[in-house]
Amino acid sequence: MLIARLIADPETLGDNLARAMELIEDAGFEVAGAGMLDFSDSVVEIEVIDGEQPADRAKVRTILDHCFPACDMLISDRIIETPRLFVSDMDSTMIAAECIDELADFAGLKARIADITERAMQGELDFESALRERVGLLAGLSQGAIDQCLDERIAAMPGARTLVATLKSRGCHTVLVTGGFHSFADPVAAELGFERVVGNRLEIVDGKLTGKLEGGIVDSGVKKAVLLEETARLGPATVSLATGDGANDIPMIEAATFGIAYYAKPKARAAADGRIDRGDLTAILELFGIPQEDWVID
Repeated sequence: MLIARLIADPETLGDNLARAMELIEDAGFEVAGAGMLDFSDSVVEIEVIDGEQPADRAKVRTILDHCFPACDMLISDRIIETPRLFVSDMDSTMIAAECIDELADFAGLKARIADITERAMQGELDFESALRERVGLLAGLSQGAIDQCLDERIAAMPGARTLVATLKSRGCHTVLVTGGFHSFADPVAAELGFERVVGNRLEIVDGKLTGKLEGGIVDSGVKKAVLLEETARLGPATVSLATGDGANDIPMIEAATFGIAYYAKPKARAAADGRIDRGDLTAILELFGIPQEDWVID
């Protein structure tokens, strides 16, 4: 059984749902049921009986993508239940910026560094090499620029606080893991309520960035390893959720029980079980069937 949950434009939902069900049946599958999710007036759940083969799941997703090109969606071959572990990327996922690009603006290098960032997130460049190159360009920048950047440029994504707080209220352990820097991730995690932070460290000497990093690199492999480590600690049957937007999030997204791409690059979007392309981060709570009256809103 495949379970697909969708949040789409209510004005076109009925017609698009009917078309999707027709195409799913034409593809040789059986729609066992379709209707609004309990306790929700915005989430549609479709149950599809298939041959339990990955190709079948891919076909159903292709149909849903075609019929609902702009929607929030989660598709699963298991019961969708509230995760006990939440591991998330930071830049352009939990916050509405790429920290290194904004920091580069203080050095007059934003356009140059942002181009490298975009290519790395698209999966066109080796992440570690791209990171070291960008950090190297920041050599000589004052440490004060980090504090100014935090104050002026870094803001939480809409729904981020509610998502983290609500999941924690249901016993979920939360981890922020980023290819960015602790200088930004630590205050962001404190603001949003994450319980653990994993990130890179900028080397700072005499109040200035040296253009180097301290310690090892947090890349896609480390992100996946953190998720697996936390899963093992909590128990192998732990239901996990991972969110991210770039190519370096793909291994983590694929390793999670449920991987959701947030306004993501194409490769990350294709690798995920679900996507948020329409709403804010609270759409994840809706897709997991958590009633709005149970959300923790500060």
